[in-house]
Order: sequence, then C-alpha cells, then structure tokens
Amino acid sequence: MESVTPNPEPKAVSAATADRPQPRAASGTLADVLGRHTVVGSLWRAEGERIRCVACGHRCLIGPGRHGICRVRFNQDGQLRVPFGYVAGVQCDPVEKKPFFHVYPGSDALTFGMMGCDFHCSYCQNWVTSQALRDEAARAPIQTVTPQQLVNTGRRLGARLAVSSYNEPLITAEWAVAVFQQAKQAGLACAFVSNGNATPEVLDFLRPWIVAYKIDLKGFNDKNYRTLGGTLEHVTNGIRMVHERGLWLEVVTLVVPGFNDSEPELRQIAQFLASINRDIPWHVTAFHQDYKMTDPPNTAAAQLIRAAEIGTEEGLRFVYAGNAPGRVGRWENTYCPQCREKLIDRFGYLVREYKLTPEGKCPTCRTSVPGIWPATGAAEVHIGESMTDFYARLPRGVRVN
Repeated sequence: MESVTPNPEPKAVSAATADRPQPRAASGTLADVLGRHTVVGSLWRAEGERIRCVACGHRCLIGPGRHGICRVRFNQDGQLRVPFGYVAGVQCDPVEKKPFFHVYPGSDALTFGMMGCDFHCSYCQNWVTSQALRDEAARAPIQTVTPQQLVNTGRRLGARLAVSSYNEPLITAEWAVAVFQQAKQAGLACAFVSNGNATPEVLDFLRPWIVAYKIDLKGFNDKNYRTLGGTLEHVTNGIRMVHERGLWLEVVTLVVPGFNDSEPELRQIAQFLASINRDIPWHVTAFHQDYKMTDPPNTAAAQLIRAAEIGTEEGLRFVYAGNAPGRVGRWENTYCPQCREKLIDRFGYLVREYKLTPEGKCPTCRTSVPGIWPATGAAEVHIGESMTDFYARLPRGVRVN
C-alpha cells in the first residue's frame, strides 16, 4: 500500500441490503461537496428500479436514493452518479513507490487519488481519504481539476506515467479513464494501484488505457480478508483476470505481524502467484502502526527477508523486500533469472545502477527479463549514488494549475 500526504446523503449498501434503511453518513458537508463532483457513470446496469454497479467485486445493487458500499457511487433518478472532476491527493512519485520495479525504472509517476474505498482496512495509511464518509475523522481538502490539467502537470514535472492510486481507484474508474485518455495522447503510460477487488467489466473498461496494474494481496486467509471488507476469492480472481488481459502485473503483500506473517500463509501466497506466472514480481513490504491497528509491532527487516526467501523457494523469479532502504540486502535489486547477474541496483526509490539492454535483456547471457523497460536503456533511467540523490527521489507534493 502506498501513501499520500494528504452529495446526497450517503447510505452504504450491499447487494443483500440495498432496500433497508441505512445509517446517516459520517460527514454531511463532505457528502454534499463530493455529490456535486459527480457525473453519470459507465459501469452499471439497471435492474428494475435498482442499479447494479459493476465497478468492484461487491457488485452493489443500489436502490433509488441510495449509495454503494464505497459511499461515493449512488443512484439518483435511475442513473448511477460517480466521482468526477477532483483530486484529494496528487503527487509526483518515483515509480518504485507504487511499487513497480519492472516498469520504467527511475522514472516519475504523476499520481492522483480521490475519496472513498470499497474496503475498510484497519491499518490503512491513506485513511483520511479512503475512509471518507465512513469515519468522521477522515477529511482532506479536495481540488477541482480537469484531466488536461493533471496531464499538463505531469508533463511539466517530467513524469513518464500517470497513475490512479491512494484511495481505491476501481470505484473512481470513470474519472481515471478520463485522465488516462488525455495522458495516453500526451505520450504518458498509465497504470492502476488497486486492492484487486475487480470485475471483468471494470478491467475491460480500463484495458485500452493502461499498461500496468499493481494489486495488494493482503493475505491468504478469507476470514481475515472479510475483516477488511473484502474476500480472498474476489482478489485472487482479480489477479488472474489482470494477468489474463495481458497487463503488466506486480503484487504487494504488506507483512503484518500476527495478521498474515506466518510461514504457511506466506508460502500459500507465493504458491498461488507462481501457479499463475513465476515472473510476477512479488513485493513484501513492512507494516507500520497506523490508523486503528496500533497493537502489532512494526515489521522487522529480518521478517521481510524471510518472506522474500519463501517467495524464491516457491519458484518466483522476482521477489523484492520493500520500504526498508539499505536493510534488506539483495532483496531491493533485480537479478537475471538465468545467470544471476545484478541488473538493477536499488536503494529505496533510487536506482544506482541499470544494466538491462534496450530490448530488456541481460547483457551477459541475453536472457529476456519481463517488464516494461525504457526503449533506450540506461540513457533513459534516472541514476544516482549519493544521499542527495536519494532524497531527490522522494515523492513531491504538487499543486495542479
């Protein structure tokens, strides 16, 4: 999970309870503001007087005047209104923060997010935006913008990608596609950073505009997944569907002590990913106490290293231990799966060395390394050595003009 510096009355519903009375939203004022930043969406169909939303795996059946589980998509006059025309967070991030390690290394991603989520993870780092309308303390200012303004900002800052992230972008997919359409015309690659609770409909809607998709696989225990607001089956199906559509896929597991860090569970995750494709990069990253989950200790570097070792033991070719710069040894780097030559040396978000050929091959044994690589090779990669270079690669908050 990556972090960001920070309407009509919403009533959250599920398919089973769409016609029952719903509790009042946490923030009427915020609800009114967000309700004004909406358009009629694309990802829905009418079922009698109700609407079936297909933006995420919940597939909410929404009655007149009511909202979906996300609380930001609602039925008004027989049409689904969806978020549009604003951002609640926007930064110029290193692509490694997403994290994408096999997509234009060393480049920057203009990253934007909105309000709301279809999950309610108790350790969410972006809860001030993701839990809007669900938690009274979850408030952040929004900025009205157009897709072209976002794209112009990305180009001004030298971004290589445009990425929808921070809250759950599936529930704001119509806005993301509007931005991606402009971004693609401007030569930017586009990507999604998501919890993976996807549907075939939303992935087919996104597919023409994006090249890469990162999914948080939060464990391999369905009971635990349900405490976060989702199901394991929906997310594993999402991973399969993204891969089947030919999108570049990377998967992240936030290793939370006492929640999903047992060796059997980590091994199950690695086995599942390897059963789809051994070339899927798996990132294991460190939990830190946040939001409502303040009891587990922060994840130690040794725990990340062991999780990464499990991934390689189960046959994954590209396993990374993240957000612990300089403390996880070789697990920050990319190696040739054939001859084990170090191809990309990293320190946090900083690329210190890049050896792949413009064709994405190991220069020693000529093995192709899967990913989306710069067409001119190292000449296109931002490379640095010093701590000054490291700090220069940290995320930058931006103001869209």
